Amino acid sequence: MNDYFRKYKNLMMLTVFIGATIIALIPLFGVLGYVVKNGLSALNLQFFVNLPKAMGLPGGGMANAIAGTLIMVLIASALGIPIGILAAIYLTEYDRHSWLSTAVRFATDVLTGIPSIIVGIVIYTAVVLKMGNFSALAGGLSLAVIMIPLIIRSTEEMLKLVSHSIREAGFALGISKAKTILKIVLPTAAKGIITGAMLAVARVAGETAPLLFTALGNQYWSRSLNEPTASLPVQIFQYATSPYKEWHQLAWAGSLVLILMVITLNLVARYAFRSKSI
Repeated sequence: MNDYFRKYKNLMMLTVFIGATIIALIPLFGVLGYVVKNGLSALNLQFFVNLPKAMGLPGGGMANAIAGTLIMVLIASALGIPIGILAAIYLTEYDRHSWLSTAVRFATDVLTGIPSIIVGIVIYTAVVLKMGNFSALAGGLSLAVIMIPLIIRSTEEMLKLVSHSIREAGFALGISKAKTILKIVLPTAAKGIITGAMLAVARVAGETAPLLFTALGNQYWSRSLNEPTASLPVQIFQYATSPYKEWHQLAWAGSLVLILMVITLNLVARYAFRSKSI
């Protein structure tokens, strides 16, 4: 009787878990399916190679917005990834319990939860107004500010998973602390660090609010990093809120491309380094 009750209870809870999982997946696949349905028909070669047409005219593409998104994500990665990793190394390897490390962790947690539009307003006030114009540099900087706390947290957790005995083995061999970190600790945690960095990149690739205040947008190719630059999220927002059917179709195509970019980054982050483990 007890065995039957345990089996029945186990089956009931398993059914509840499976049901909750299916319910959680329904919105995800619903959104993906709806975007694919509406965006696939408008996706063609012209979309990737042409500039946007004039307001209300059919055709055109988002070549400049795709390039602008890639440029600003690269700027954000060049700034955010090194700073985030180095800060995490300091918190984990050099200063775990002082008031400074506690303050940095608290600030990191707060920054992680701050709405991205606030970051955009701060960068607009501190950078755009000082420079006198919107630019890809300001857009990349705003994305980097969003990335840094995410990378700090993920890198710190990965470094904590490295066994302390590995560090002690390096010290016992007479290796300096810096070399132990560079040659032993970081390679051991490389998989998790790279995964966290790529997930942070995927997180900021779809940000719209901070780019409205920093990069603004551009209907043409940007000739330098110090001028307004188009981006996929902002272009999608502008097209989706317009009254023109042709722009609505392009917005769906841009949404599909952006989702595919984010999915690709997430898949690479999860599977490219799966053979290496901590």
